[in-house]
Amino acid sequence: MANAEKVAAVAELTGRFNDSSGVVLTEYRGLTVSQLAELRKALADHATFTVVKNTLTKRAVTEAGLVDQLSSLLVGPSAVAFVDGDVVEAAKGLRDFAKANPLLVIKGGVLDGQAISPAEIIKLADLEPREVLLAKLAGAMKASLAGAAATFNALPAQMAQLAEALRVKREAGEGGSPAPDVTAAPDVTAAPDATAAPDATAAPDAEG
Repeated sequence: MANAEKVAAVAELTGRFNDSSGVVLTEYRGLTVSQLAELRKALADHATFTVVKNTLTKRAVTEAGLVDQLSSLLVGPSAVAFVDGDVVEAAKGLRDFAKANPLLVIKGGVLDGQAISPAEIIKLADLEPREVLLAKLAGAMKASLAGAAATFNALPAQMAQLAEALRVKREAGEGGSPAPDVTAAPDVTAAPDATAAPDATAAPDAEG
């Protein structure tokens, strides 16, 4: 391969590493062309499976800033699954194909810039598809919203009940003992008549 072609190949691989949401490195030694075609078909739109040369890939990995995560995996015949779609579905495709074709060995990879081991890729494959998880999340949110709506709808009735209870309590407190009637006039019939003249017949007889 001419130097210009190598530069172009490295640039293309670097772009794939940067643009993909995840990558999985595999060893494919012994797989036939038809088996590789079957694997690509199984991955569908979720990932692109590419056979790479380690010398070029190491340079691309360096330029993409993924040396710590991937350089140690570039040993032996390598192929990379560049994840462009659903990461979980891509992991499922690789796991299922590796079960049926043990010559495909999952060596590890990178997801969102973090190194992931073969065991973690298998665990990722065991997750439910993105669509299923989103549907469950939507269902949970719908249930939560329904519960909130029921609570809000119940508030007016509860406020009315509280207001009625306070009214009854206030009226009961006011009707316990009647207050004295301060508008009634005092009874003056029992008071002595200060204006009455003294009885002259009761005075002593001065002539005697």
